[in-house]
Amino acid sequence: MIIKPLCAILSIGSVFALRADLPPAAGITPVKVAETPGYCEGIVFDRAGSGYVSDTQHDTIYRVAPDGTVVKWANVKAPNGHRVLPDGTHLVAAAEAVIHLSADGTVLDRAATTSDGVPLVEPNDIALDPAGGFYFTDPHGSTAARPVGTVHYTDPRGTTHTIATGLAYSNGVVLRSDGRTLLVGESEHNRILSYEVVAPGRLGERRVFATLPSKTGDQIANAPDGMALDEDGNLFVAHYGMRTVQVLSADGRLLRSYPAGNLTASNVAFGGAAMDQLYVTGALGDEQTSRGALWRLDLKGVRGQRLLPPMK
Repeated sequence: MIIKPLCAILSIGSVFALRADLPPAAGITPVKVAETPGYCEGIVFDRAGSGYVSDTQHDTIYRVAPDGTVVKWANVKAPNGHRVLPDGTHLVAAAEAVIHLSADGTVLDRAATTSDGVPLVEPNDIALDPAGGFYFTDPHGSTAARPVGTVHYTDPRGTTHTIATGLAYSNGVVLRSDGRTLLVGESEHNRILSYEVVAPGRLGERRVFATLPSKTGDQIANAPDGMALDEDGNLFVAHYGMRTVQVLSADGRLLRSYPAGNLTASNVAFGGAAMDQLYVTGALGDEQTSRGALWRLDLKGVRGQRLLPPMK
């Protein structure tokens, strides 16, 4: 599968041009938008403003209309991270593959099933590349004691290579808008890693971008999950088990800890007409037993990095 380049969509080199004041955490109250039968992941938005959430336990992707109406959109085995492509089709990280779907949820093909000839196990999250390829993580059961998590790159011709190994649960992944830095959540070490991108699909130096706060009180884990960037280069991290979205500056400093709504917050994405609303997926409580939910944080003045042009 060939993905059209995103160069005309992303504002290359302008990510740090403007600064907006982050609202104080005390002024943010999560608003519940919708619930799903099970723990949900992978929030993304299409040009019409509809959101898509992955109910991983029920092999279902739901579409959430701007008014909060939830309808079943597609059946995919263990869907997780999700991206909408410039042509309106979708990529979904799922069991054993990254799946390519049409705008109506029909499976078109498998965009990635192996990496350097080795079968994928559980692709987790996806970041689109301005050059026309995409990055994705595959933690495949890794732990702190058994760090076998990986990061992969599928080029515009559809060839997939392994570009990072030895991670203790590789999870959320985002590419900065200049294409020069890949950020990866390493859940079992409660930290975000930063990789220099030498060329599309080629990583250079790795460093620890930030170590996140540890759990306290009734928080049940401290595992960074899905992530999103705002126009100022701040990184918003769904902090699984902590009912929190952590906000990190462009140089890795902790700026804010916002309430997430969900205890097991799993992913975040900016949406709304002005891109100033942060949406959070996950489950209300424990991932295995609680219903999933989508929450909205209204961040007036803070705009997310736009990944798709608005509808004309």
